[in-house]
Amino acid sequence: MRIIRVNDYDEMSKKAASMVASQMILKSDSVLGLATGDTPIGMYKELVKLYNNKEIDFSDVKSFNLDEYYGLSDDNTQSYHYYMMNNLFNKVNIKRENINILSGIAKDIEKECLSYDEKIKNAGGIDIQILGIGVNGHIGFNEPSVNFEAGTHLVNLDKKTIESNSRFFESMEEVPKSALSMGIKTIMQSKVIVLLANGEAKAEAIYKSINGKICPEVPASILQLHNNVNVIVDEAAAKLLKNY
Repeated sequence: MRIIRVNDYDEMSKKAASMVASQMILKSDSVLGLATGDTPIGMYKELVKLYNNKEIDFSDVKSFNLDEYYGLSDDNTQSYHYYMMNNLFNKVNIKRENINILSGIAKDIEKECLSYDEKIKNAGGIDIQILGIGVNGHIGFNEPSVNFEAGTHLVNLDKKTIESNSRFFESMEEVPKSALSMGIKTIMQSKVIVLLANGEAKAEAIYKSINGKICPEVPASILQLHNNVNVIVDEAAAKLLKNY
């Protein structure tokens, strides 16, 4: 596990974008695993800049998103489909048929999840997977006590996750209580993983994930077993890390 300490959010975003861009330059048809939420927004802005400067090309790239809220349609402004189109896909030359995002309104959820893992496999696997981390140590929407062997599946969201996500909704009642998420097994099959964390609120989760025992109660701790993980943390998120 490689720990990359940076000064602030902007530096974290630029470093992450640089790693994704390098992957795309080395392999034009790279398969990207993408995350949502506040953390990667800066990275997406940097990738759009690199695209506008003609330094990277998305025309042969395929993407798979980590998760989607259950019950939200693609055009819902709080859906992760809407987020991705707004923050990245509508601003670069990625082909629509190469964009893969779980459907929050699929009639057969089990089929949707199994099909998603099959699509990733058929694409040759994810070359570089971007992750954020929740205050409870979740990655994707794999909450504490998750089954490490699970593929993509329907998840009941943890109370802390619902509270954290409520800032994006007008009321607590509107916050989805479940989501479709790549499972730990799916994430761990990625060739390279880049975990991003900024802010003091993530410090404890980062410490436990890197220095704690590997356990389902801290889902991100499983990343200790992956052979190519890069953790990019700003000084606030790294405040409890003494030996890095």
